[in-house]
Amino acid sequence: MNKTQALYVKAKKIIPGGTQLFSKRPEMFAPGVWPPYYRRAAGCEVWDLDGRHYYDMASNGIGSCLLGYNDPDVSRAAKEAIDNGCMCTLNPPEEVELAEKLCAIHPWANNVKFARTGGEAMTAAVRIARATTGRSKVAICGYHGWHDWYLAANLSVCNALDGHLLPGLNPLGVPHELCGTALTFSANNRMEFQKIIAEHGAELAAVVMEPCRHHFPNKDFMNFVRVETRKLGTLLIFDEITIGWRLCYGGAHLKIGITPDCAVFAKALGNGHPVAAILGTKKAMAGAYDSFISSTYWTERVGPAAALAVLKKMERIDVSAHVEKMGLLAEQIWRDKGKKHHLPLKTDNGFACFANFVFVHEQAEALKTLFTTLMLEKGFLAGIVFYPTAVHNGIILEKYADAVDSVFARIAEYMANGDIAAKLSGSVAHSGFKRLTD
Repeated sequence: MNKTQALYVKAKKIIPGGTQLFSKRPEMFAPGVWPPYYRRAAGCEVWDLDGRHYYDMASNGIGSCLLGYNDPDVSRAAKEAIDNGCMCTLNPPEEVELAEKLCAIHPWANNVKFARTGGEAMTAAVRIARATTGRSKVAICGYHGWHDWYLAANLSVCNALDGHLLPGLNPLGVPHELCGTALTFSANNRMEFQKIIAEHGAELAAVVMEPCRHHFPNKDFMNFVRVETRKLGTLLIFDEITIGWRLCYGGAHLKIGITPDCAVFAKALGNGHPVAAILGTKKAMAGAYDSFISSTYWTERVGPAAALAVLKKMERIDVSAHVEKMGLLAEQIWRDKGKKHHLPLKTDNGFACFANFVFVHEQAEALKTLFTTLMLEKGFLAGIVFYPTAVHNGIILEKYADAVDSVFARIAEYMANGDIAAKLSGSVAHSGFKRLTD
């Protein structure tokens, strides 16, 4: 066993789940084969602990490194912050500059509160909404993290923990008393949303949504949500942690044309450095002035310094246009090579900035695992989802196309011989949880 795999065997004995992030578990990609650890990452290139080199044609830091790993401008700002002291009894001035910049990009916003991770920022946003409105219940659509306010949605039966609205997100440890405080509806489903409004409208502190995930939402539906929340005095909170700056500089809601009361950003905002922001109108953020929402490491310097460098670079480079172009190239590769080798593929499954394909086959999960395993042999971190970055380019995509061509040919051969499972180096990859957004 090599160093990279051996360390994970050790990790699983002392770290619950093996990793800190569900989406980084090797079992989600190719159990026993996917490299769990990296020694170095730069651009879209990764080296594991054994020195093996890969191009990242997967999630590129679970969507956090939109500019690419170790971006020189962002790293320079982070290093300068470290050299000048990243923590102090006093506060970093960068947070004021960052707040001003975010409000300039989002003229509807007047206040900004900072955190360091997306999940805690969403928790703070919901706390603010509850403090502002004096209400407790929230209606939710989409994925918003691991905290109690959200996972309470899976306490669909007050005296049991087996009624999961989102399969795979276990609410074990979430107090039963929170049952009924988080009410779910699906994207573009007016009937589900109207039912929540009819039964709980006067008690709703907030409607929390990902404005979009893979497709643009129905504009009439979004307008309906916006109108109804204003009627009720309920805050509309957009979770832009994932889609964020990927689809549009400033966030997807600017492209959709719907203004929320609050918007939350993280992930790509720091391009690998922890920082999150809760933006809101003066009225919506009123609760933030009185509710106790405070944390020592929300005052460190590196996060805001990195975020300022990220935003300044994105002003110069049309990142969203570039990642769309790279995503479209990847989709074309899958279509062309899939057709060439007669594989049952479906592409064009949403925004190109979250390019993906699926195997339309009864052994789809096994095929996905096999694809990942064979692509690793070719030097690519790759699955059926690709988050393009600013540093992916035509040369890298050409190398990727050659690898996909070779791997698809082998998969076609294995399918013809009926020995897909036999060709796996380990077990089939685990599947993730289902989202409410499209």
